[in-house]
Amino acid sequence: MRDIARLAGVSITTVSHVVNSTRSVAPETKAKVLDAIEHTGYTGDVIARSLVTGGTRSLGVAISLAANPELLRAIEHETTRAGYTVVLADTHDEPDAEQSAVRTLRSRRVDGLVLTPSPRASGTALPQLRTLGIPVVLLDRLTTSQDVDQVGPENVYATSGLVRHLADLGHRRIGMITGATGLATTSERVLGYRLGLGRSRLTWDESLVVPGTPAEAALGLLLELVSPPTAVVAGDNTMLSGVLRECRRRGVRVGVDLAVVGYDDVEWAELLDPPVTTVAQPIAEMGRTAVRMLLDRIADPARPPVTKRLPTTFIHRRSCGCP
Repeated sequence: MRDIARLAGVSITTVSHVVNSTRSVAPETKAKVLDAIEHTGYTGDVIARSLVTGGTRSLGVAISLAANPELLRAIEHETTRAGYTVVLADTHDEPDAEQSAVRTLRSRRVDGLVLTPSPRASGTALPQLRTLGIPVVLLDRLTTSQDVDQVGPENVYATSGLVRHLADLGHRRIGMITGATGLATTSERVLGYRLGLGRSRLTWDESLVVPGTPAEAALGLLLELVSPPTAVVAGDNTMLSGVLRECRRRGVRVGVDLAVVGYDDVEWAELLDPPVTTVAQPIAEMGRTAVRMLLDRIADPARPPVTKRLPTTFIHRRSCGCP
């Protein structure tokens, strides 16, 4: 800062005001300081400043980098708009990697953290963050606990709607290939599947619900039943891609031999032949909402925890057998 002050012909105090926006500085003086900063390549020591201010103006995001790019873009945009920066750590959707990611973000002294818990990771990172008093918002994969901020899509009625649509088309044997076990989203979508059966006056058959690990093998089990399903609900986009891959391998015509629908819309769903009927999550809005909730928590640590469920959209295409 002394070098910058000397180069710009101003006091160190003036440089500080320009860098930290602590006081208005005359435009021509500010321009000289900014030119000197550009010339010297100066960058502030965020970690050192955090020891004084108590914050780094940065938000940590612990999430699998295989997540929807639209989600990551929305988080980055909303964070930048609020004057913060994003520090991203990949959980690889594994509990140990999640712990490591959270430790990395803590070492960066982030002001708060957006977390998408990995499967079977309950009892690890989240309780640790609570104990340390670090502001956190759960994204997408919610917990039944009411003591943490969280935002995610509506899962139960959305999945129920997929089942009822298939039932309205005359299907009586509707299978489901679920997402990863140990996730609240998986449990909620299975609950929605059961609700859809009940509302369509169809009987629950445990053999028609198979965990998709992988989805190709799960679909094989369903198709080899004595009385196989005529329609299948895929629990997420990974399951959907596996189902479609296995249909192609077996020569099963989607929308003709087997109706297929899925929870979670993806770009390629409308490009296939036939295009795939799905439930679309409000991906971008989930990301923006998570950031806003985290900033609210940082500003007011004592406020009651909030859970937000965002509505989904039924995207009707032709893989369900409709013209």
